[in-house]
Amino acid sequence: MEKTSISFYGGAQEVTGACYLLEAAGKKILIDCGLFQGSRFADEKNKEPFPFDPKKIDALVVTHGHIDHIGRIPKLYRDGFRGPIYATRATCDLMEVMLEDAFFLMSKECRDHQEECLYFEEHFRGVKELFRPVEYYQTITLSDELSFSLLNAGHILGSSFARFVSDGKIILFTGDVGARASVLLPPHDEVRDANVLVIESAYGNRTHKHIAEKTLLFERALEDIVRKKGTLLIPVFATERTQDILYEINEMLEFRRIPPMPVFLDSPLAIKVTEVFKRHTMFYTDKIKEELRTHKHLFDFKHLTFSETKEDSKKINDVPPPKVVLAGSGMMTGGRILHHAMRYLRDPNSILLIVGWQAAGSLGRRLLDHATDVKIRGEIVPVRAEIRVIDGYSAHADQDELLAFVAHTRDSLKKVFVVQGEADAAMHLTETIQDQYGIEAHAPRFGEKFDL
Repeated sequence: MEKTSISFYGGAQEVTGACYLLEAAGKKILIDCGLFQGSRFADEKNKEPFPFDPKKIDALVVTHGHIDHIGRIPKLYRDGFRGPIYATRATCDLMEVMLEDAFFLMSKECRDHQEECLYFEEHFRGVKELFRPVEYYQTITLSDELSFSLLNAGHILGSSFARFVSDGKIILFTGDVGARASVLLPPHDEVRDANVLVIESAYGNRTHKHIAEKTLLFERALEDIVRKKGTLLIPVFATERTQDILYEINEMLEFRRIPPMPVFLDSPLAIKVTEVFKRHTMFYTDKIKEELRTHKHLFDFKHLTFSETKEDSKKINDVPPPKVVLAGSGMMTGGRILHHAMRYLRDPNSILLIVGWQAAGSLGRRLLDHATDVKIRGEIVPVRAEIRVIDGYSAHADQDELLAFVAHTRDSLKKVFVVQGEADAAMHLTETIQDQYGIEAHAPRFGEKFDL
């Protein structure tokens, strides 16, 4: 029997760029192939050649459709990968719209900086031909001694844990572990038999503060923006966070807990992703499914406007406050949120509401760190708007939930690899797992390879 090993080519003491190579039973299987985020699309880390030969990868297994897990797949294709890409059906649908949007943004960025793109349209189009949709719990046989299945990760629509069985060993890659306080999705599956665990750690040294009261805090922000006659600006991730927020506003309006006000979804990508959500209602919680029987429009309401074109986006400026603007990107590294930030960060009557993870180096992180002025598109913008944070909407499990996940499978667990967290978070979770459970744990560095 050949040695089984895992190599870490992204997500190693950093949140983004997830990319792991499992070598087992004579096969080379890649788990995720994400973009390094926090600055620009085509920064140096994303341009670097893969540390393996893409032509020799037998298959790619994708845990979910966020760009930090899928954003380099077209580059993988460009460099010669032609194996099957396994993911849930919902993830395949999300990948299609996410990769198309990423290509559009990257192309514009590369033109602006006179750089070559990571890949071209033919490559991301070619990727779609390799999609192989997989149902949850379906066993896919890769060889006589290697198989895998996808379990529900509860993170975003279609997200999964990748559970490999190799020569009697069970190796689990979590991708991102969903928070139990998800608005739309049921909790993630419990795993009790993993021997080797590769687990995320975005919140490996923190607990979510606002889980119980997140809806109340959001309602208060909406009420305050009416009182202040300002603009509530919410940078949103197109997948999950947008749909959670739209659902919450719909509920509040339905039960008259907030006064009616204009709400704009200013993100072509989020609009497309919301259509994907409408097609996959079977993945929602029982409560949401029950609501769908009587109220079919969970993400649409009377005062909501979808701003698809640039002209639609510009018209938002003409609407008098109070108003709510949801725009991408979620970390404020690009997209239409920058246009609105330039306008409304100067306004002391407006509120910027942060509801998601902000990577180091992003504009969102600088605002969280109390910057008094920021540079946006070459212009210095004074920060006069109020900055608020509600972290209960995070789609990531926090430290307590991650430790509980490990605890459920600790009787069978031999090794843990802690990934997808900044160095402090990854190291903290690694040390806590070792101290609390006595299990061998590592926070790998980029390029490290471990024999199992």
